[in-house]
Amino acid sequence: MSGFNHQKYRPMPTFKLADRKWPDADLSHAPIWCSVDLRDGNQALIEPMSVEQKLEMFSSLVELGFKQIEIGFPSASQTEFEFCRRLIDENRIPADVTIQVLVQARKHLIDKTYEALSGVTKAIIHVYNSTSIVQREKVFKLDKAGIIDIAKQGAQWVMEGAVAYPQTQWQFQYSPESFTGTEVDFAVTVCNHVIDIWQPTPQRPCIINLPATVETNTPNVFADQIEYASRHLKHRQAVKLSVHTHNDRGCAVAASEMALLAGADRIEGTILGNGERTGNMDIITLAMNLYSQGIDPELNLGSIEQHLEVFERCTQLPRHPRHPWVGDLVYTAFSGSHQDAIKKCLAIQKDDQPWDIAYLPIDPADLGRDYEAVIRVNSQSGKGGIAYLLEREFGVRLPRWLQIKFSQIVQKVTDQSGREVSGELLYELLWQHFGSLANYQLTSYNIKNADEQTAIDALLKVNDEPLTIQATGGGALEALCLALSHSLDCQINIKQYHEHALQSAASAEAICYVEAEIDGVSSIGIGRSQDVMGAGFQAIISAVAHRAAAIA
Repeated sequence: MSGFNHQKYRPMPTFKLADRKWPDADLSHAPIWCSVDLRDGNQALIEPMSVEQKLEMFSSLVELGFKQIEIGFPSASQTEFEFCRRLIDENRIPADVTIQVLVQARKHLIDKTYEALSGVTKAIIHVYNSTSIVQREKVFKLDKAGIIDIAKQGAQWVMEGAVAYPQTQWQFQYSPESFTGTEVDFAVTVCNHVIDIWQPTPQRPCIINLPATVETNTPNVFADQIEYASRHLKHRQAVKLSVHTHNDRGCAVAASEMALLAGADRIEGTILGNGERTGNMDIITLAMNLYSQGIDPELNLGSIEQHLEVFERCTQLPRHPRHPWVGDLVYTAFSGSHQDAIKKCLAIQKDDQPWDIAYLPIDPADLGRDYEAVIRVNSQSGKGGIAYLLEREFGVRLPRWLQIKFSQIVQKVTDQSGREVSGELLYELLWQHFGSLANYQLTSYNIKNADEQTAIDALLKVNDEPLTIQATGGGALEALCLALSHSLDCQINIKQYHEHALQSAASAEAICYVEAEIDGVSSIGIGRSQDVMGAGFQAIISAVAHRAAAIA
């Protein structure tokens, strides 16, 4: 009997704001960012970071442009305390960066926290206590008044503790932990009691942080809660309204975006969404969402790759290849229709125009990516992707009629192997199926033009035997076809012809593509040479050779 039974769950209570305004709002600027990688992200790791790893990650966060960084829980362990002291004693905190520390609403922990921060120029003291129904009833066994008393007492101790360190510029932050599991009006009431004690001003604002400690409902419900809080918090102009969303339902980014529409000023999150359970709100995703809409995210994401290497090494967590914006494969197209659309759009995109490329919402180069992995070929790919790779890596621009023929060959190879095909293998397959064969080689030729006619006198080696061919025609290619037709006793006509300069070689060469009809049967050949005529001759002879090989 399966234990999978939906009936043991009940819908979470929803909150509906009848006159909500956030659905009609637009995002126009970046929020205040606060990275909590070194605290919330760190305590979710199987092996928490060492002091040295935390120092390395702190430096990366600073370089990325974070102005507020939660560094940990210094009253919780000696490692956290030591890290805090290293930052301060070694002058590692830039003047424009404010560190933040978390502490429970307990007197001895608050005192220990101030001890850890002694000598810091400026810092945010983030105090919290849980307010949710389940915590009140089953963990603390307190009524609402008891929860309010904890919050008020914690706020008082935080304010009193700052008095002993007047040289530091302090900012206070309060979180009603498990806000999403708390009646929204009660959560706001608790916050207002804290605000009454701190008496913030627009010049010295406090932070009220509303966390989705556990994501329990849809993002629109969270937005209604945030808008309600924004309307009912006291001294709203002196309060920075912050949100801290988790990803239990996979909606942390959406909830934070909607919270910004609903009036939030500040976002707490982590790089790549690392955090407890399913993770925190992913700052990179939200920041790049803004960027893709023409909004400056106010983070230095152009060099994100080098920082992600630091995060992955320090956290020992790999990045998913399909991670939004920065996954290894997010700008890679395997689908044939996608490849064709990307190729066509890139061909006409102008540098002075807004970015507008199918399937690529941003220019990968903005994040330090090159175009080598934009299109890759496997069994799902089509002619557009094949043509793109050949042109990008070898300068080979297949005409459309040859793209169609060649893609069928590549499809058979990928279907049989079930694996991705590299540009090198594509190039090898192209010449294997359409290039010159060893048993048909053009040794030399001589061309004479007279009276609008072209005469050719050429020497071939066919099956290791010399063969002299001669003919006159309306042009060099026609003359060669006539000469080959006479000598090989067949009828050769050119159906398709295309040539271009091949710039990928050390010295520019020409490449030609020919579809010839040989005794009524189509055969394709390609050739390359230092001049167009030589390349055309090679292509025709290749077509003849491949037809002869097919008959043999």
